[in-house]
Amino acid sequence: MNFKTSIFALIIVAAYLFMPANTNAQAKYVGTKTCGMCHKSEKQGQQLKIWSDSKHAQAYKTLLTPKADEIAMKKGGKKAAETPECLKCHVGEKALVESAFKADGVQCETCHGAGSEYKSMPVMKNKEEAKKKGLIIPEGEKFCKTCHNPESPSFKEFKYAEMWKKIAHPTPKG
Repeated sequence: MNFKTSIFALIIVAAYLFMPANTNAQAKYVGTKTCGMCHKSEKQGQQLKIWSDSKHAQAYKTLLTPKADEIAMKKGGKKAAETPECLKCHVGEKALVESAFKADGVQCETCHGAGSEYKSMPVMKNKEEAKKKGLIIPEGEKFCKTCHNPESPSFKEFKYAEMWKKIAHPTPKG
């Protein structure tokens, strides 16, 4: 293992430490279709559409290309879609990678945690209760930079404020 590969491996391990983990042991991933049942309306700010129109929704699919496989092999992996260092940023934590929702890419639960325990309407109407049941509200730029950083083999300058405007998905007031 050369110096660059060692540094890359350390950064991946560090990134795992900063990624939101499934804080609720019994929580399971439910996928974008389940989240989208409520988060597709105007009242909810069309959050599903914002995600589906984003590059995050395509993140896993980019691993299915010859170029991605070439990058993964240079990093000591096999196919990109089977390489943990690639999957970590193009899908999320190991439990999500192993779920039926890997092909959703960087989806709702990649950032907000497994949704089975907080997905119900009564829980979601109470933000503090949702957090107790596993909802994660990521801490902005620091969180995004666990993947969007110079250690990524395909890194391009990351301008948080500019990029956040493309994926911001607040719930409208009222």
